[in-house]
Amino acid sequence: MQEYRIVVVDDDPVSLNHAKMLLTEENMQVTCMNSGKLLLKYIENNIPDLILLDIVMPDVDGFEAFIMVRRFEEHTGRSRIPIIFMSGADDSEAEEMGLVMGASDFVKKPLNKDVLVRRIENSIKNNKRMENLEEEATVDRLTGLLNKARGTERVTKLCKRKNGSLMILDLDNFKLVNDLFGHEKGDQILKSFSEIIRKNSRETDTLCRIGGDEFMGFYDDLLDERAVSKLAKRLNEQLRKKAVEILGEDNGIPLGISIGVAMVPECGREYNDLFAKADSALYKVKQNGKHGYSVYGYDTNSDNPDETSENKLDRMVQILEERNSKSGALFLGKDYFSAVYKYIMRFYRRYGGDATILLFELDCPGGDIQRISDTADQFSTIVEKALRMSDIMVQNGTQSFLVMLTECGKENFDLVISRILAAFKETELGKDVPVNYVYKFSVAQK
Repeated sequence: MQEYRIVVVDDDPVSLNHAKMLLTEENMQVTCMNSGKLLLKYIENNIPDLILLDIVMPDVDGFEAFIMVRRFEEHTGRSRIPIIFMSGADDSEAEEMGLVMGASDFVKKPLNKDVLVRRIENSIKNNKRMENLEEEATVDRLTGLLNKARGTERVTKLCKRKNGSLMILDLDNFKLVNDLFGHEKGDQILKSFSEIIRKNSRETDTLCRIGGDEFMGFYDDLLDERAVSKLAKRLNEQLRKKAVEILGEDNGIPLGISIGVAMVPECGREYNDLFAKADSALYKVKQNGKHGYSVYGYDTNSDNPDETSENKLDRMVQILEERNSKSGALFLGKDYFSAVYKYIMRFYRRYGGDATILLFELDCPGGDIQRISDTADQFSTIVEKALRMSDIMVQNGTQSFLVMLTECGKENFDLVISRILAAFKETELGKDVPVNYVYKFSVAQK
């Protein structure tokens, strides 16, 4: 039997040990954990072949853990891991609910070894079969990257939820390869370039081919122009070396890469607008000698030797202010929220100030995954608009939001809460959804 990697999630240590014993006897690699939160943390850096998930658990039950996993997969662009629900209760409604949600199967405890092993094998094989069918419909056959349709769909979703860089990558002078060396050599160059960008990307990045010699990438949390510059340099150097291998030392073609970049969320979150801005930045590269990059809004090629340092500073400040004209709270990813939170608290400890740390938790009825997602999005939009530009927030769970209210003491807190809850109750999605919250005042004296 193949060495499948199985994750078993159950808060009962006896059940965990029993499942591990049964599966280890079948030569499977088993990882055990006792909560849905640990499962989500685990899959951030690991991709098991299957998850065996108990339904009845404290804090986060199996259904909610399932939603968290699926949402994580959607946001990161990963393939779905097959999940089998477990339950000790003879509950047909729970079984039906699990299957309706999209689970691969359902098994009852105590576990029967033969039944369990057979269902695991069937679930993994069926999942592989579905992945193969999906791959045929979504992957560009020549390069192995996502095709334009699937890539555009995935990047559109990522732009709405994630911070990073949308890049258009265009091969310079590629037409000459086809004209002088033939289409077979041209295909070799395209395949080689796709391998190069894969090697220079992370698992959290999304890559696709959108045209003959044009590619697109969404680079997760890449918001530093220096990182873009280094990436452009690496890609150009590696492509030149590969071109020499394929076409010969004296091929005479100035092959290279031009990259247009739009930063998210600085340039917005709507895919069509971001693509147009990245395309505009790409045009600048093409007009300025190719083989480089341009970030939309960053005037990287306009240094004027006669411009004074004061004028340069004024111009840079103007650009920065334009990029931060949005009103409302700053919606950050977890890493950025943590960094900004720590910085603010260090500032307060040194110079004095107070803040309120606030945790909102929605209590959406289970079952309709899409409605839960839409309700959470609606709530986050209301909170973001209701707060000030000096406040920060992060979504830290399917229905959970952490907020830091700067310079907000006890006297203003009730007003802020009532404004948010009243606005949410006026929406169609939020009118029947309870909102629980806890808070902590943090005062740092000078």
